[in-house]
Amino acid sequence: MRKMLSLTALLGGLVAASTAQADITIGFVTSLSGPGSSIGIPYGRGIQAAMEYKNEVNGEKIKLIQLDDGSDPSAATRNARKLIEEEKVDLLIGTATAPSTIAMMAVATELKVPMIAVSPVIGQPNPTDQWGISVPQPASLLVKVVADRMKRDAMKNIGYIGFSDAWGDLVYNGAKAVETEDGIKVLTNERYARVDTSVTGQILKVLAVRPDAVLIGGSGTQGALPLLALGERGFKGKTYGTVALVNPDFVRVGGKAAEGIQVSAGPVIVAEQLPDNHFAKKLALEFRAAYQKANNLPSTDGFSAYSFDGWMIFTSAAARALKTAKPGTVEFRKALRDEILNTKELSGVHAVYNFKPGAYHGVDERALVIVRLVNGAWTYQP
Repeated sequence: MRKMLSLTALLGGLVAASTAQADITIGFVTSLSGPGSSIGIPYGRGIQAAMEYKNEVNGEKIKLIQLDDGSDPSAATRNARKLIEEEKVDLLIGTATAPSTIAMMAVATELKVPMIAVSPVIGQPNPTDQWGISVPQPASLLVKVVADRMKRDAMKNIGYIGFSDAWGDLVYNGAKAVETEDGIKVLTNERYARVDTSVTGQILKVLAVRPDAVLIGGSGTQGALPLLALGERGFKGKTYGTVALVNPDFVRVGGKAAEGIQVSAGPVIVAEQLPDNHFAKKLALEFRAAYQKANNLPSTDGFSAYSFDGWMIFTSAAARALKTAKPGTVEFRKALRDEILNTKELSGVHAVYNFKPGAYHGVDERALVIVRLVNGAWTYQP
């Protein structure tokens, strides 16, 4: 575990943000190292864009403390405890992988600190003791929209290969749940670890069932491995995935093998291609500008936008919570938790958010569009 950045570092050392100036303290955890870093680094850049876009609420300064979990759930757990017990944060935001996020959520619930997850969370929270919500579209919705597109493309027999962890489970279970409704049949359930360097054996089993299409339940750089193996064996069918594949490393590593894959993704991915009256277009373009200013490079992924939307949910809720309590107190943490769970029709760059006690997720089908990888760029597919 290593303390990576403070607000001072995030602002390039230009501002010395003392504890006295930073009235609301946010603990952010992501994976800047390890196998999850290809998506963890974008999450970190998204938080920097969010700070660039909005660094105070009702005149109260925000202090941001960022830690690296090294893609390790145990480190994520230690980070969460350190941020709460030593840094006295008012809110946790994190992290890059589903297993580490679940680990952080357990700590947040135990120590009664609100948490905004930027990765999917499984299960159903206790509505009377809920301390967290999740920003990303749930895997069931991600896969439902993809399955609808498979049906439209007349795909029936689907091969599946995904991670051998919680994310792989979420995507597979989502596909199985809509088999009857969308008239598809998932014929395989092949898995691989995030640290694997080859999936040849698994792909041979997928190809053995002669699927019309293959659904990928991976993410980031490692998400390209099945596509490379399919390409090496001349697979000509269609390929599908989720927004977890939308990042530059996936495009770079996948190369020609990834061309044509269709994924369900938040509208921010194709912001410039959206109709002018789309709920996400204006804010998404503002996010892109803030990202460029904060990171000195363009936004080309969906993960950073989850951090940004998490920040929008936090600042909106904090503006209401500040009417009843002061930051740094137990009362403020509870008020902030309550206001996050009372979020209604808040437009972000990925979705329109509506949260309520008893559910981690607060999005609907407005949160997803289908995009296709064409010549290395994601293209809106109405």
